[in-house]
Amino acid sequence: MYTVYPIEYLDVQTIQQIIGSVKSPMSPRPYQLGQRQATTEQTRIRIINAARELLMARDGYSTFSLDLVARRADVARMTVYHQFGSKLGLLEALCDSLAASGGMEQLATAFRQPEPLDVLNQYILVFSRFWDVDRLVMRRLRALAALDPDFEHVIRTRDERRRQGVRVITQRFVEKQMLAPIEPLDETVDALFTLLSFETFDTLAGSTRSLEEVAPLVCRLAHAALNLNKK
Repeated sequence: MYTVYPIEYLDVQTIQQIIGSVKSPMSPRPYQLGQRQATTEQTRIRIINAARELLMARDGYSTFSLDLVARRADVARMTVYHQFGSKLGLLEALCDSLAASGGMEQLATAFRQPEPLDVLNQYILVFSRFWDVDRLVMRRLRALAALDPDFEHVIRTRDERRRQGVRVITQRFVEKQMLAPIEPLDETVDALFTLLSFETFDTLAGSTRSLEEVAPLVCRLAHAALNLNKK
C-alpha cells in the first residue's frame, strides 16, 4: 500500500526520500550514498538555522510553528517532519546545536578536576559561555516555555540535567568535609542551581557586562552561598 502525499507538501528533498524508500535490485554506488547523506545534513542544518532565525525575529518567535520554520528554510512541512519527527524533535535539535556552539562538551573536563572547588568554577565557566552564545534566542526559548508545552519540556529536561550536575558537585564538597553537615543539601543545591541559571547570568550581564566579567561574579556568589569565603 502506498502513502499519498498532498502535492503541496512535496519538494525535491521529500521526493528523493520517498524514491529512496523503494527497494531496488541494485545497490546504490558509494558516492551516491555520500551525496545523499550530505544533502540530507545540509537540509537539516538549514531547518535548524531557520528555527533559530525565527526565534530571533521580532514578529516571528511568538507564533513559532513548523509551517513558519519550513517556509523560512524553503522546504516542505513534510521535510521537517521527515528530519525531526515533530516540533519537539526540532526544538531538541536546536538546543543541541546551541549546546555545541556553546562548548558544552567541556563539562566532561570540568568533572575530571580532582578538587570540588575547581569543578564548580569550571562548571560555572562552561555554562556562562553557553548562556552567552546567543542570549536573545535563549531568552525567547525560555519565555516560550511558559506558554508552550513542547518548549517547556525541552527547557525543563535540560534544567534538570544542570540541577543534577550541581547536586554531584555539592556532594563532592560534602565528601571533602568542606560544607557543614547540618546545612540541608537540597537547599544548597537549589541556591547553586538558581545562581547558575540563564536568568541570573542574563540579569548580571545586562547590556554592559561581558562574559569575562560575569563568570567570575557568579563564582564569587556561588562561593558565598557555600560559605567558602569564610574558610
